[in-house]
Amino acid sequence: MRKRVVISAVNFTEGGPLTVLRDCLRAAAATLPEDWVIEALVHDAKLVNVPRVQLKEFPEAKKSWFKRLHLEWSGFRHAFRSEPVDLWLSLHDVTPRVDATRQAVYCHNPAPFYDLPLCEAFRDPKLWLFNRFYGQLYGAFIRHNTWVIVQQQWLRDAFKQRYGALPVVVANPDVVAIPTRTATPTKLKSSVYIFLYPTLPRVFKNVETVLDAMLLLAADGLTGVELRVTLKGDENAYARRLYERYHDTPGVRFIGRQTAEEMVEQYAGASAVLFPSKLETWGLPVSEAKAWGKPLLVADLSYAYETVGDYDQVGFLSATEPEIWAQEMTAMVRGEWRPDGGKAPSVDAPYVNNWPDLWALLIKDL
Repeated sequence: MRKRVVISAVNFTEGGPLTVLRDCLRAAAATLPEDWVIEALVHDAKLVNVPRVQLKEFPEAKKSWFKRLHLEWSGFRHAFRSEPVDLWLSLHDVTPRVDATRQAVYCHNPAPFYDLPLCEAFRDPKLWLFNRFYGQLYGAFIRHNTWVIVQQQWLRDAFKQRYGALPVVVANPDVVAIPTRTATPTKLKSSVYIFLYPTLPRVFKNVETVLDAMLLLAADGLTGVELRVTLKGDENAYARRLYERYHDTPGVRFIGRQTAEEMVEQYAGASAVLFPSKLETWGLPVSEAKAWGKPLLVADLSYAYETVGDYDQVGFLSATEPEIWAQEMTAMVRGEWRPDGGKAPSVDAPYVNNWPDLWALLIKDL
């Protein structure tokens, strides 16, 4: 009798989530015994090409939340009513109502656990509403799962605090940093010190802290400093506010979203990387900066310590005090910086740090 695993990722079409899906499927194809049938539910079959994996398309899922939830809580059960499922892994946060011997859900989005300040709620009311909506989605049918999967210890603690005792496993992502060997460093004047913040136009990315720090550096008369942020300034209301307020600040450059190849050049040309984000599931730019051996200034928050791990060239700063960021940035420019250094915190069991080990846990005793 063959066994069947269904991996649901109908909402993934680009970026990091699509990478997670591909990594998950490659590991499943390489790890699961030959008597397992592997099916992946995807938005578009052209996005995935992994041997052993059978694909089913659900292109309607992304058209609205109503369609998505109808699929999760009714459509999937109907679609698989005649196909026994041994393991159902939902990769995108929502626990479906399905008939399966075992279920697991991978929870990526930390937004429901972000204590949104009132001023930020006014700036981005959609985020305020989304946080509350998503918190309800996480909780719906969550106890149907044998495993709830998160990427960091702090997120496991947050889940247990909100939803009570749960079987939560911490699974660090398989971080494949962008190439470091093939880059040709951007030609810069030796007198220019380049700070880089790879970011997105989200309020919790806290871009204004480092932009305010640049205002302070300019007021102090510090020259030969540049801050590059990967925003164009027209992506949404938050980005437009940032651009209107800071675009003429000396040394500030809004360089827009970068391709993977362009990010290689940005890291190659950067003197240091900044990461003041208030909320992350992981924080890939931190891992990438480590791979490049770049000095790092990061927010003094739990996620950052877990992502930084063991690394000497790092400083942990209050996320909301631009004065401190300005002081540390000035010290870097002047060659006077003294890093704090990072040490990987211990992670409680159950814990895995790669997809093969996670698959072994998910199918154990099935």
